[in-house]
Amino acid sequence: MVEVTTPVRWLLRLVAVGYVALLVAWPVSTVVREAFADGVAPVLGLVGDPHVAHALLLTAQVAVQAVLINLVFGVTISILLVRYEFPGKRLLSALVDLPMAVSPVVVGLALLLVYNGRTGWFGPTLEQWGIQVIFSGPGMVMATCFVALPLVIREVVPVLTEIGDEQEQAARSLGANGRQTFWRITLPSIKWAVVYGVVLSLARSLGEFGAVKIVSGNVVDRTQTATLLVETQYQGFQQSSAYAVSFVLAFVSVLCIVVVSILRPKENH
Repeated sequence: MVEVTTPVRWLLRLVAVGYVALLVAWPVSTVVREAFADGVAPVLGLVGDPHVAHALLLTAQVAVQAVLINLVFGVTISILLVRYEFPGKRLLSALVDLPMAVSPVVVGLALLLVYNGRTGWFGPTLEQWGIQVIFSGPGMVMATCFVALPLVIREVVPVLTEIGDEQEQAARSLGANGRQTFWRITLPSIKWAVVYGVVLSLARSLGEFGAVKIVSGNVVDRTQTATLLVETQYQGFQQSSAYAVSFVLAFVSVLCIVVVSILRPKENH
């Protein structure tokens, strides 16, 4: 192992901190500064604006639904990838990472082509059953689920791999069925990975823009989420309101991550 001298170590730290500060801290602090440039009135005034209130409520609803769906399927896929061998396992693992490589706009366009009510593959049939996907809630939830799915899986898979399956095998040998083994052995072992994955998924879902913009239609008081509202306000020269909404979204996301980081046991860091 190459020994790093103290001056070099401090230089590396300085470069790393400076990079993060320029890339993350500075832009975020600028949003916060602009949000409170005219005092706390613009931020507090969000509560009384019906358009903003609806956008924030819709964002929360879509994000929570997407997180719950990703929680169920994320844990299931993680167990499948770690505990079982089957044809196509590597392909499934690669597909899980696809949302990280594909632009959300492409995802939204793909959903539009498949579920469009007029020309989509499944859209006309679903609309005959009274189910509208595009330009409504289901399409927005699907788009959000897609972009946030890897965050749960990539938190849970390493932990499942590390703990192994010895305890699970011991539980089965003592007569525990699959459900009992999962709730009493597997889930307690991965609970903090699940929690952290859920928090990251929530933060990603709250800030989703590209895919949701394509499938929602951005209709005010119907399908306009908070991120879409920020764009509309900024382009409409309502910068103070745009910064205020941006601050609320960033604050909630950062708060979730900070709370989980504080509560998470030190040995799991």
